[in-house]
Amino acid sequence: MKVVQKSTQQALYTRAFLVLCLSHVLFGASFSMMLPELPGHLKNLGGEEYVGLIIALFTLTAGISRPFSGKLTDTVGRIPVMVIGTTVCIFCSLLYPFISSVAGFLFLRLVHGFSTGFKPTASTAYVADIVPSHRRGEAMGILGVSLNTGTSGAPPFGSYLVNNFSIDTMFFASSFLAVISVMLLFGLKETLQNKKPFSAKLLALKKEEIFHPVGIRPGLITFSLYFGFGAILTIVPDKCVDLGIENKGMYLGIITASSIASRLVAGRVSDIYGRLPVLKVALFSVVGSLVFFGYSNSPTWLFLASGFLGFSFGISSPAMFAWAIDRADPKQLGRVLATVYIALEAGIGLGALISAAVYQNKVENFTLSFWVIAAVSALGLIYLLTIHKENPYIPPTEVK
Repeated sequence: MKVVQKSTQQALYTRAFLVLCLSHVLFGASFSMMLPELPGHLKNLGGEEYVGLIIALFTLTAGISRPFSGKLTDTVGRIPVMVIGTTVCIFCSLLYPFISSVAGFLFLRLVHGFSTGFKPTASTAYVADIVPSHRRGEAMGILGVSLNTGTSGAPPFGSYLVNNFSIDTMFFASSFLAVISVMLLFGLKETLQNKKPFSAKLLALKKEEIFHPVGIRPGLITFSLYFGFGAILTIVPDKCVDLGIENKGMYLGIITASSIASRLVAGRVSDIYGRLPVLKVALFSVVGSLVFFGYSNSPTWLFLASGFLGFSFGISSPAMFAWAIDRADPKQLGRVLATVYIALEAGIGLGALISAAVYQNKVENFTLSFWVIAAVSALGLIYLLTIHKENPYIPPTEVK
């Protein structure tokens, strides 16, 4: 058996890769365009005290569905799982305008979370199948750029539709974007070999299929990285109102735009210098930016903090997913990625709940909320610097 380095001429930007990235753009836009407006919408329904559940319920079902989506990705196929996730977005967005109760709204958020439980897991596995292994970090960066392109442009657009038309218009636009996203998937070729037909038996999970051992270490870092994002989605819209920022989607747009800028180079850097050095820098930057958020007392400072945090997320994400893929058996890749995504959803969900609990709908608690969040995120940096031990980084190779 001869082990050789993959050719540096092997294509990354194939048609399949670009089509999937475009589908990812539209998927991200579909579910994110409504995020800045949902807290106000829930308050109008009479559910002010449940604002923290907007993100928490969404991430709860996303996390619960991950083990199933991971196993189905490795058995039924990448594309069917992507289609399921995007289709959930289509129907949930269509239903929001017809929900007039707090309980109904919260239940719909619970169902909507299945979309991100399925689509990103299968998309990441699909990309890992089709890209050169020595450009894996770069590919994860571009896939992340695709998702963030949708999530950066969509929140301001969603707020624009609400301000100039109606919130129902925003919901219908969200559904339309998801329709286009799923249509693009039908032009892709399945990459999973030896597929199995779906059966109810596939939904029976073993312990290692819920939390795959290989995904636990990357999952711990993922949790600490994204813990603060729950607070960003939950309490920052109120801060925008307090500071007189009319378009509450602007700060999310800045976070994602700056994330795109750093992802364009960070993934490639992790391919060259290794995943862990990049993750250490990213965690330090995330903690600093969360502290910065706590001190934001003007629109300018809030937008600067948003840019700093987005840049930090952009550094971390490609290296994190490439690290998980490097460690995984290709036959169990979906399961490993599912474990990492469970940690991501848990971080966002718990971050939303804890920040809301500390904040208590009082702007004067804003700074304290972010200090608490930053302290939790710092635990991930401490783990990497003092506890975690990893073999020296070896660039990916191809077995022939």
